Amino acid sequence: MTERRIRIDVPALTRVEGEGSLRLEVVNGQLVELGLSIFEPPRYFEKFLEGRDAHEVVDIVARICGICPIAYQVSALNALESLAKDPLPHWVQKLRRLFYCGEWLQSHALHIHLLALPDFLGFDSAIAMAEQHPETVRRGMQLQALGNELIRLLGGRSVHPVGARIGGFHRAPEPKQISPLLDRLRQAQPLARDLTTFCAGLDLPDDPQDFISIALTHPDRYAIESGRLITSTGLKLGVEEFEQHFHEHHKPDSTALWSDLNGEPYLTGPLARLNLNHQHLPPAIQQSLKATRMQLPSNNMFHSLIARALEIELVIHEAINILQDYEYPSAPCPQPELSAGVCFGMSEAPRGLLWHRYEVGPDQRIKAARIVPPTSQNQARIEADLYRSLTAFGLNRDEESLRLRAEQVIRNYDPCISCATHFLRLDMRRS
Repeated sequence: MTERRIRIDVPALTRVEGEGSLRLEVVNGQLVELGLSIFEPPRYFEKFLEGRDAHEVVDIVARICGICPIAYQVSALNALESLAKDPLPHWVQKLRRLFYCGEWLQSHALHIHLLALPDFLGFDSAIAMAEQHPETVRRGMQLQALGNELIRLLGGRSVHPVGARIGGFHRAPEPKQISPLLDRLRQAQPLARDLTTFCAGLDLPDDPQDFISIALTHPDRYAIESGRLITSTGLKLGVEEFEQHFHEHHKPDSTALWSDLNGEPYLTGPLARLNLNHQHLPPAIQQSLKATRMQLPSNNMFHSLIARALEIELVIHEAINILQDYEYPSAPCPQPELSAGVCFGMSEAPRGLLWHRYEVGPDQRIKAARIVPPTSQNQARIEADLYRSLTAFGLNRDEESLRLRAEQVIRNYDPCISCATHFLRLDMRRS
């Protein structure tokens, strides 16, 4: 029998943030090699933080990612502020959630409209898609711009914001800034509902598979900026217990660390959050969820698109509730002193759980730092998904079809590859 061998090399993944590649080899209908490689240069952020004053951390970590800087800031603040004696003022807690809503809105809108929808509507890019679906692209740009405005309101600017600090914000929004933003948010609500309906009506692949979901949870709201970690396997963990169950390791062909949960790959991100926290959605969003007819917990990763659309509805709803009750604070929030110690913080970045650990010395300088971003946590799950999905798709298909399906599977996780690159440990042997 003649051996049929297919070798597919995707040297640069498209429509993802950052640089990565994929290798596939199929022999006689069997997938014998599959490798997802991340080859962006490591950026040493954890080492950069060593020796810096703890109050500088919030602005430094914002530079890790241009798409989800608030996630890095809030996870760092959750950690460092645990070393302060006094709790945050209530208005600061609410505005931190509002700040985060802006990031989810702009990130999800960008992913759905510019990165994911071309896959499901049959286009190579959003530019090509815009010729036949101009209103779809226009909706995405409008929602993303609104998210950027929320970020700018509290961060001073929409990219790498500088408004947050330990203990609160450098300034509170003026009341005159609130009313026009509230009007725009209310006008965006029907756009968001239409987006959920649109995504649920797409002919998404039916690709069931088993996976572990992890997410933060909160007793009285959909967890975004804080919460306790839970898993679909029944674990309930405090932030300080993360390292006892989640482990990182290097792959020889990747500059990113790969994570596992007690030896198993797992999913973090919108679908995992929806699987574990859908009961905490507000009633209006529950109605949208019901209309999608999606059964939860879902084991189809392509339902991530619908989960992102529902979370866009959620954050617009949350932002309206926070802003319509906003009162200008009577006094600025104090800058707290931090005690020495090891501290931990986590939050839900658009792509999933983002965990930080810092060791702070008596001089309030950082002695050690560790950051575990969501994309590095999802990479083992992406490889498992690729193996399962491509096998179900049919390995006897032509190379172009296999390549496109593989890229579609990867983009479905909205990987932020730049976030995932880490400093590599050198293990040298001489003889």
